[in-house]
Amino acid sequence: MADRKILLIGCVAAVALLAAGGIFLASRGDDQFAQCGGSAVAGGMDSFGTDFTLTRQDGQRVTAQQVFDKPSLLYFGYTFCPDVCPMDSARNAEAAALLAEQGKDVQTVFITVDPRRDTPEVVADFTSLFPGDMIGLTGTEEEIAAVNKGWRNYYKANDEEDQDYYLVDHMTNTYLVLPGNRTVDFFNRDTAPEVMAERVGCFVDAMG
Repeated sequence: MADRKILLIGCVAAVALLAAGGIFLASRGDDQFAQCGGSAVAGGMDSFGTDFTLTRQDGQRVTAQQVFDKPSLLYFGYTFCPDVCPMDSARNAEAAALLAEQGKDVQTVFITVDPRRDTPEVVADFTSLFPGDMIGLTGTEEEIAAVNKGWRNYYKANDEEDQDYYLVDHMTNTYLVLPGNRTVDFFNRDTAPEVMAERVGCFVDAMG
């Protein structure tokens, strides 16, 4: 318990810095998911995402293709965050549970923005707090920087004065990634789990 309390010390209540991440609203093109509505961006949602190899919470190295083998709710955060990241992760897990009740298999994925502190063991402790076998991923600072860039995710560690209990500014969007590492939608942190489940369910149904 003491270790868990330490993990939850300090976090900035990060806001979804859409402009900083390069996200701008635009109309969705005419594709198989057009009826699902939701969010669309300049350049299209296909401009989000990247291939990667990261370290899962069990220590195994995994690729994007291995991770995204089913519809996934992808969130970027860090384990030292005491409120925003746990709340968003719990919301995502709840949405996945609502979808499971409908017979739709959707998983949750957590990628750290704080690889210095978020070892596989620390990430495993964090993801174990949530139902649904959440996948947690970490890596080197270079690997994490590259994957965050792929999803246009802004983050910045405020570690100039404290190398242990620093806060990390970061965006709080959750992305819907389909098998084949295709990002098709995103949700801000104000989206209710019921609304998220409804929109994700539309995409799952449209997959056929």
